[in-house]
Amino acid sequence: MRILVTNDDGVMARGLKVLERAARALSKDVWVVAPETEQSASAHSLSLHRPLRIRPISRRRYAVDGSPTDCVYLAFNKILVKNPPELVLSGVNRGSNIGEDVTYSGTVAAAMEAMLLGAPAIAFSQVYEDGERVGWPTAERWLPKVMRCLMDQGWPANILMNVNFPDTPPDKVAGIRACKQGLHEVEDMLEERIDPRGRPYYWVGMTRKENHAGAPGTDLRAISDGYVAVTPLHLDLTHKPTLKQLSKTIS
Repeated sequence: MRILVTNDDGVMARGLKVLERAARALSKDVWVVAPETEQSASAHSLSLHRPLRIRPISRRRYAVDGSPTDCVYLAFNKILVKNPPELVLSGVNRGSNIGEDVTYSGTVAAAMEAMLLGAPAIAFSQVYEDGERVGWPTAERWLPKVMRCLMDQGWPANILMNVNFPDTPPDKVAGIRACKQGLHEVEDMLEERIDPRGRPYYWVGMTRKENHAGAPGTDLRAISDGYVAVTPLHLDLTHKPTLKQLSKTIS
């Protein structure tokens, strides 16, 4: 099996190395195509108004000066065009990608692009608290179990799998739970500052309410309960009940 490994934290990120080791346990034909620099919250962005450069780093390892989506697109259409990947793994992201975070996530977007290009794809993220040490041993221990479970079962071609590891020591993880996408309770944060020339600039961010575990059956609740959260995602954003109602009134 030819496997492509990518991420949004950059080609030198610790989580990418964790994922690459897990991929090599499945196959010897593993390729890495990842961003030159961190591209967190880049979502499903494709660079259309500037050229992209591919930098060979070593055998089967490349850096792209673009987004995670750019990396996957170039991997399929340039680097591996004669023999495209049969599986794409994205991550392991430093931080969670649960709830509505998936709409911002470059990690999830890379898996989304692979799905659109016809390859099964899985996005992986390691939950942690800001200012605390990232629990990479948890991802390292549980990633192979989740990956083999998913590969043994398979999933539809129009679906990508989103996996989040809890901020819990490896031996304390409760297990693996299949769950739906949840919704955070968030507060927007916009901080204005003044530069040395007296001009304003802004930091944009979001804060999550403490102790918000999410509704039962969601990825938020699974993570809160110490489980590895596995969520199937797809691109059909149509709200079918509203569509049904509109169809009755709009001709």
